[in-house]
This record gives sequence, structure tokens and C-alpha cells, in this order.
Amino acid sequence: MYTPEIYKNENQEEIKKFLLENSFGILINQTNGKLCATHIPLELEINSEGKEILYGHLSKENPQWNGFLDNDQILAVFSGPHSYISSSWYDHENVPTWNYIAVHVYGKVKIIEGEAVIESLKKLVDKYEQNLENPVRIEDLSKKTMMQSRGIVAFEIEITEIQATKKISQNRDQKNHQNIITELEKVNTNQSISIANEMKKCPI
Repeated sequence: MYTPEIYKNENQEEIKKFLLENSFGILINQTNGKLCATHIPLELEINSEGKEILYGHLSKENPQWNGFLDNDQILAVFSGPHSYISSSWYDHENVPTWNYIAVHVYGKVKIIEGEAVIESLKKLVDKYEQNLENPVRIEDLSKKTMMQSRGIVAFEIEITEIQATKKISQNRDQKNHQNIITELEKVNTNQSISIANEMKKCPI
């Protein structure tokens, strides 16, 4: 991912928090000579060997997983808030741009089987059910329902590299930086407010 130095995010704790909060990513690899991409949850954790991994699963009907057998190289893309930045918000003439936060994770994929599949499903369900009024538990599902797990391919991705971009007008002076925040708040969409809040965390 091309990222000018001023926009590189190298704060590892911040990146981990971002991945945990924005875990619905795009899994990209090459299958049968073509690039394939699937939008799925990819969860960050530390495995038993102390290595950072992402875990997830695909439907067996999705041919993308066949590429795992020939080439274990994977790219996972995670997007955060983003918003258009009008050049009318500056006190000088310039071009419009876009503010955004994104993380690219590179790694090696490995198919997992047996009880490890059920454990990965349990962790995924527990994460998203924990704050619901009537949380579902994998352990409580019938054998008939759990038979559906035979229709997935579960995997782990050993992370080899992380590239993180946080482009939130760090190249502007204090006056223009604040004015962008004010204008983003006037736009008043979920995305513009989120970017404005991120900018407030990193004052110029």
C-alpha cells in the first residue's frame, strides 16, 4: 500500500485496536490465475505459538479457498472511516482530497481442521453475541445445526507484515486542520463525524 511517510501509522497498539474494531475485511489471494476477493470477518489473535494471526472461514462453495493449496500468500484489507475533504475548507487555493484510515495485512494462510474449526467458530460467535440480550452459544446448538460446519473451510493467517495508513490532514497547519474538523461536523454523516473525531485525537 502506497503511504507517504506523514500518513504512516506505526503505533502497534493502535493498529491492533483498529483491527479488532474493524474486523470485517476483504480477503484477497490468487486462485486459478485470477485475483479473488471475499468480504468476511477476519479476527486478530495470538496463537499458541505466540504469533499474531487472523482467523476466519469461507464456504466450501467459494472457489477462492482452492488457491490456498497452491499459494499461501494472502492480503487482507481493512477499512475504517473515510470522508471527502473539500478544498473550499482551506484558507488558500488547493485541490480536494480524501481522509481515511486503512490497514493492509500480509500473511501466510493455513487451512485448519477438526476441533480447531469449532473453536474458531466459537470464538467468532462469542465475540459478537456477548452484548446481546439472548446470546447464542455454539455449545448449545444441536448436532443437526452444527452439521453445517462441514460446509466451510476454516483457516489461520500467520501475519508477516502490516501496513497502516492514517490520512487525517496531518499536512495542514493548525488553523486549516481545525477548520476541516468544523466543516466535517457540518456535513454530519457517520463517516464525516468519525473522521473529525479521529482528527481531534491527533491535534496539529
